[in-house]
Order: sequence, then C-alpha cells, then structure tokens
Amino acid sequence: MKIPFFRSLIDEAEHELINEALDKNATYLVDSLENKIKEYFGSAHAITTNNGTAAKHLALCAMDIKRGDKVICSVNSFPSTAQVIRQFDAEPIFVDIDEDDFNISVKEFEKTLEKHKSKKLKAAFIASIAGQAPEMDDIYDIADKYGIKIIDDAIRALGATYKGKRLGTMNSFISCFQVNPQIRQAAASTGIIITNDDKIADRARLIRTHAIVNDSFDKDGNLGYIYDVIELGQKYDLNYLCAAFSLGQFSKTESFIKRRKQIASIYNEELKNCPGITIPAVKQDHIYTQYIIKIDKNRDEFAKKMLGSGIKVGLHYIPLHTLSYYRQKYKYKINDFPSALRVYQQVLSLPIYASLRDDEVDYICKTIKQIAKNRV
Repeated sequence: MKIPFFRSLIDEAEHELINEALDKNATYLVDSLENKIKEYFGSAHAITTNNGTAAKHLALCAMDIKRGDKVICSVNSFPSTAQVIRQFDAEPIFVDIDEDDFNISVKEFEKTLEKHKSKKLKAAFIASIAGQAPEMDDIYDIADKYGIKIIDDAIRALGATYKGKRLGTMNSFISCFQVNPQIRQAAASTGIIITNDDKIADRARLIRTHAIVNDSFDKDGNLGYIYDVIELGQKYDLNYLCAAFSLGQFSKTESFIKRRKQIASIYNEELKNCPGITIPAVKQDHIYTQYIIKIDKNRDEFAKKMLGSGIKVGLHYIPLHTLSYYRQKYKYKINDFPSALRVYQQVLSLPIYASLRDDEVDYICKTIKQIAKNRV
C-alpha cells in the first residue's frame, strides 16, 4: 500500500460550491463562510485569512505588537508561531513541555512569566498539540495574574474542546484556527481569527487588505475608486474559491472529528501492547488531528522502515531552540529545554484523517507491530 500522511476527503459538496463560485463569481461565499464560523463558535467576530500562519500574524498586527515586545510560546511548536513573532522584531520566549501530552508545561509557563515579567510581556500563544488542549483553567489563572493575553494557537485543533467547551468559546483574547488541520497536500487552506473584541476585529479586517479604505462616495462626492491607505497592511484576505472549498470542509468538522476518533480507537487497541511503542496519553478531550506515538529507541530507523512499507509519517515537532536561526540568534544550548528534547527524540506521527480507510488503518497497525517485533 501507499498511504499518504494526509489526504483530503472531498465529495459533491465541495464540487458544487466550487462550481457555484466559478459560475456566479460568488464573492459572497467569503461572508457565508465567516457567518458559519461565527455561528459555530458563537463569537462576535470571525475573520478569515488565506492560511493559518497569516491568521496568527494578523492577530499580532491587530494587537499592535512592536519591536522588543515579548510573546510566549511552547518550544514544541510549528516554526510559524515563532516566525510571526519575529516578524515584528519581537522576542519569542520559549517554554518547555509536559512529556505526556506534549503541550506547554503549566509549571514552566508560570516560571517563565515570573522570569520575564515586564511591560514588554504582551501575550502567549497556547497550542493544543494533536487536538488536545493543555490545562487551560490554570493557564488563564496564571495569565490573569501576570496581566498577559492568551491567544489560542489552535491551527491544528479546529473543533477541539476543553472540559466540554470549544476552544474559541472560552477566555482567550484571540483564537486562531485553520480549516484544514494539515499543511501537506492540502487542496486549499483557510485561516480563522475568532474574537469578541470589536477593536481587534476592526483592525484585523483593515490590515487584512492593505489597510485600504474607500467609500462609494466620500464627503466631497468622489467616486468609490478613490481610496486611501491609513497604515501598513497585509494581503491576507481569502479568495472565494478557497472559501467555497472551505465551506464544504468546515461543514464536515464534526464528522471529521468522529472519524479520527474511530481511527484513534483502533490504533489504541492494536498498539497498546506493542513492544517499544507508547500510544498517546489522553488527559483532556482529544480530537486527534495528529496521532503521536513514542518509539523507545531508534525512532528514525523505525520511520525509515515505515516509509519503506509505503506509509508516510510525520514529526511533531522539532524543538524550536534546536533550529539554526533560533539557536544562533539566542545562543540556546541543546539541553535548555530537556523535556522537549527527550520527546523529540522519540515521537512519530501516524496518518490519521477522515479519508483513511479501515484497511489502510489495519495495514499501518500490522506494519508497526511487525517492525516492533523484528526490533526486539
């Protein structure tokens, strides 16, 4: 078998919406998508962007992050999180992780806030690795104590919940999502900003399209093609073809979650006694946008054998402090974040997505057990 790491599940819904977009020049589909998102989260505002990274960058733009400001994030994050912080010449402050669920360590989070306590400390990106949130109640309490804003880095966690409540409906200042939780082989992507703050939403919408303003007629009677630019902006608005595709995908969010949970239950049962393999720890509600196992030794050799069997795997994530840019700029040592380093040396992400068939799941499990057996 040849099993990709991700494969979109596309049916007539996406085809019909894309045809509608093409036939009707349906720019209204962007508004339709944003309205669906607001309804889903019960939020005052939903601002779409052309990808998840743009959503995170636009969120910081709307917050007016400046040079020298400090923004916290887990050292176990996709590189985009630290990169959007650095785009402002602000400082990403890394925090070590919990070795069981790979999320930010609450204990280390508070220690880091105390160490970096200052007016320059503005916010913290809190990721929900693989679709499982960290201890959000504790994180909110600590953030309130130190006077910083929480941004949900939920790019890989659309539909994730904590104690029965959806991320994006809780106490975070801003939440960032992506309709497609995977980057590889995505047919289209849509980033999402959720907020109940009117000023943040207005500024995000302004910056999203070059900070251009115009009216049908201005006070002097000039026509609508007269425009002005009132600050530095970006080009992050969503085109209506991507909106059409994302409408189809977004409507399947709950069914996607249901199918991933079914696949995860098979993995859990088949791999729970597999020698040298540790299945994911479940501490909170888990929607399995990734299924991350631990390999006790020779993880890379294990991955090569998986690839040799036609199964694509992933790595979530390489600790940010080990990447050349951050290591050289901030003079990090390899052991500065020991928990993230230990986890990195063991983790491996298996395919898990709604279009993954039962026979493919069965093949993946049999392959893992065979490789593990031959290693003993």
